[in-house]
Amino acid sequence: MRVAEPVPRYVTIEQSLRSRVAGLEPHDPLPSDAQLCEEFRVSRMTARGAVQRLVQEGLVYRVPGRGTFVAPTRANRTASRILSFTEEMRRSGRAARSRVVERLVRPATPEQRRRLGTSDVLVLRRVREADGVPVALETAVFPASRVQGLLDADLESHSLFETLVDAGLSPTAGHAVITAEPASAEDARLLGVRKGSPLLVERRLIGDQDAAPLELTESRYVPERYDIDVDFEVELP
Repeated sequence: MRVAEPVPRYVTIEQSLRSRVAGLEPHDPLPSDAQLCEEFRVSRMTARGAVQRLVQEGLVYRVPGRGTFVAPTRANRTASRILSFTEEMRRSGRAARSRVVERLVRPATPEQRRRLGTSDVLVLRRVREADGVPVALETAVFPASRVQGLLDADLESHSLFETLVDAGLSPTAGHAVITAEPASAEDARLLGVRKGSPLLVERRLIGDQDAAPLELTESRYVPERYDIDVDFEVELP
């Protein structure tokens, strides 16, 4: 008769946390690593490893210095269509908020001068949050002479797209490239992820209603918290 092998301790912790997550609400706290160590009589490394597996699946998220929490349903959109982040969150039943980390006018880099056709740019960097959880770090660059109103606009609780439209500038169409890159130290600090963890990076150029270059943007998404859906057709030989 074959004797069943004992279940690894990290699996026991993982299964227990899955059961707890099922009965909790988004952003509810979960036991700390120290509490899990005491409850299951394991090392901190074992407890942390079990939690990290759930983080990778998007079931929970960590906030440095605060703890581990139940993750909300991930945000998502279709690759061929861009909505304002505020509108994306509204349609998914979540509250959008932005935290401005940089807003200034400076000389354009050679690439920005070439793609936007301007010598000075307004740079707007924001952490985009859904229900209080950091989802993306977004850096948007505009021809400074066309968007002076953005310097004083409330862009933490109001939509950037709506602010542009109110100023007579309608983001209409553009082109985007999507890649994957490791999180920098700054990404890790602002998004609450580990340095070196993978991020979904989208770089896009958006034109206005007259097809003039309006916005050059880089969005760095936490993949456990944001999806981009892709519709496609199969091309037969």
